[in-house]
Amino acid sequence: MPLAPDLEGTQCEPVHVAWARDDVLLYAVAVGAGGEDPTTELTLTTENTEGIRTAVLPSFAEVITRNARVELGDVDHSRLVHAEQSFRLAGPLPVEGRARVTATVTEVLDKGSGALIRTEARAVDAETGAPLASTVRSVFLGGEGGFGGARGAQVPTPVPGRAPDHEVTYRTGAAQALLYRLTGDRNPLHSDPAFAARGGFDRPILHGMCTYGYTARALVATVCEGEPGRLTAMNARFTRPVVPGRALTVSVWRDGDVVFFRTAVDGEVVLDRGTAELTG
Repeated sequence: MPLAPDLEGTQCEPVHVAWARDDVLLYAVAVGAGGEDPTTELTLTTENTEGIRTAVLPSFAEVITRNARVELGDVDHSRLVHAEQSFRLAGPLPVEGRARVTATVTEVLDKGSGALIRTEARAVDAETGAPLASTVRSVFLGGEGGFGGARGAQVPTPVPGRAPDHEVTYRTGAAQALLYRLTGDRNPLHSDPAFAARGGFDRPILHGMCTYGYTARALVATVCEGEPGRLTAMNARFTRPVVPGRALTVSVWRDGDVVFFRTAVDGEVVLDRGTAELTG
């Protein structure tokens, strides 16, 4: 099943996106906020708590931009795996808003057994045109390699070789993927056992972006001292699937305003080469 020809550089038509406070609250709960203690993280999970103002978990940027997609061609989506994800914010995301989002395929790499496709999406305020966020999403498509394209350079892990400054463990729920899909990601890989089996999995797996959101929460809780607006950028590579119900351990290292992180399940790394940037 071939990729679309001349895919690199292709841009989609602008997509108009709107979100409300309930979307922000649902997203936070879907990535575990308040799951272990509902009296914590109330900034992310409530709108009527005395003395607390609702804030947006920064990784919500992916929800805003996810529907701006370039058609990849006649490919087998059961063999599509989310490989990398990053976001960069112009400022704290509004609790309610409307955006215009465009996406462009910036790179197509030949990995032999498959193709790595990198797409950048940019969201601007629908009324003013002011930048809100940009995200970069890389997906691996099994069976689509061998077309003679560039392979790309190997990037070493930036994680320091010392003990982490912070370590946080969150347990996901058995129904976590069913909850997360209500944020708008209805990929059947995370809910349909037959579809998951066609992709080589014994059972539906957790959305990579759900693991990513849990990790963003850990960064907010540690190096951001509970202030979501301080997390301005985040980048990581997905290395292993996660089964819902498993515990995620996030290790965090800080070097000034630059942060390194890694997320693991029972000692096996599932989110690697993590970097983040802070403000304030």
